[in-house]
Amino acid sequence: MTRFRIDRLVKQNRSDFDCGNEALNEYLRRHAGQDQRRRCAVCFLAIENATDRIAGYYTLASGSVDLDRLPADVAKRLPRYPATPVIKIGRLAVAMAFQGTGLARALLADAYKRVLELDVGAFALAVDAIDDDAEAFYQHHGFLKLQSRTIGERLLLLPIV
Repeated sequence: MTRFRIDRLVKQNRSDFDCGNEALNEYLRRHAGQDQRRRCAVCFLAIENATDRIAGYYTLASGSVDLDRLPADVAKRLPRYPATPVIKIGRLAVAMAFQGTGLARALLADAYKRVLELDVGAFALAVDAIDDDAEAFYQHHGFLKLQSRTIGERLLLLPIV
């Protein structure tokens, strides 16, 4: 039996979620539902089957990346429009009690699978990494770091094969 299931956010109790990052906690508690109702993002929750606790979450939204930011070998395969469509992981977080269990990797795999199944044009999965650790996590899983336009920007891209 699988330890977790991935459900779309509906009315689950989010008040106890704590990933150690207050901005990510607050987003889930206060803004994820609003963003979903407004069709700005869709939130998916990893729910522990034994307890029904939220163990982690991620959000997906549409976006674009300027073509001139892509590595030349990637850009040459794309139409010459100013920007290319992507699906963005807006946030990805794992509750502290579940960190180190591989859940972040499982959430990323679930996001990738959902993007592959979408009937919408998108060249890649993109993410703005929140910090150096997140950037290293995404690069470990095949994401390419794009040229920064501002100090501290950490935009990464995983082309959809």
